[in-house]
Amino acid sequence: MAEVSAISWTDATFNPWIGCTAISAACDLCYARTLMQDRYGRVTWGPGQPRIRTKTWKDPLKWNRKAADTGYKPRVFCASLADVFDNEAPQAWRDDLWQLLRETPNLRWILLTKRIGNAPKMLPPDWPFPNAGLMSTLENQEVWDRDYPKLVSVPAAWHGVSAEPLLGPIDIGDAKPDWIITGGESGAGFRHLDMDAVRSLRDQCARNGVTFHHKQNGGLRGKDAGCLVDGVEHKHFPPALAA
Repeated sequence: MAEVSAISWTDATFNPWIGCTAISAACDLCYARTLMQDRYGRVTWGPGQPRIRTKTWKDPLKWNRKAADTGYKPRVFCASLADVFDNEAPQAWRDDLWQLLRETPNLRWILLTKRIGNAPKMLPPDWPFPNAGLMSTLENQEVWDRDYPKLVSVPAAWHGVSAEPLLGPIDIGDAKPDWIITGGESGAGFRHLDMDAVRSLRDQCARNGVTFHHKQNGGLRGKDAGCLVDGVEHKHFPPALAA
């Protein structure tokens, strides 16, 4: 929950609540769980555990007013410490979140989920919003094949894929999402990134006209191995999120 984020593909992060349940291999080294449960003890991860609503809901309203003054519409990642489409998060909280998005037209919201199948039943009747894009974490071919069709079946101002952590090669075929992000894992026990899988996605994006963004090559501290792919940095944004 910060107006300035160190994440290369967003400007800010906002968490309407904290807490989640691991549902895929991409969750194995969840930084949010490590931070909020193991280090700070603020919430317990897992099914049946209560999610904790945050006290920072006024921050995006401040950012929105600032954006109106400066003319720059910041990118806001929601939610880095939770999942918007978590079955165990109260729908009333989601309804409040949709209203917040309506009240902040000067923010460019990035809704990233590992539960894209829940989106149709949880989004509001007036979705899609012009200031919000929808992304899904698709970390390997199996998850891509299962969830990419679900992602693009939901209307949105733009669609993106987060292959972070990238846990295996992915053949996207003729798919053309607006954005694909790749990245290596961080933390103790991190799984080494297959750079050939990154190169393949880079080249497939170029072939299909998809914007490609590579966050990091991974390591204990995330950025230990830098972010270059064959000596080149790829920190690109689709038109909806371009500076």
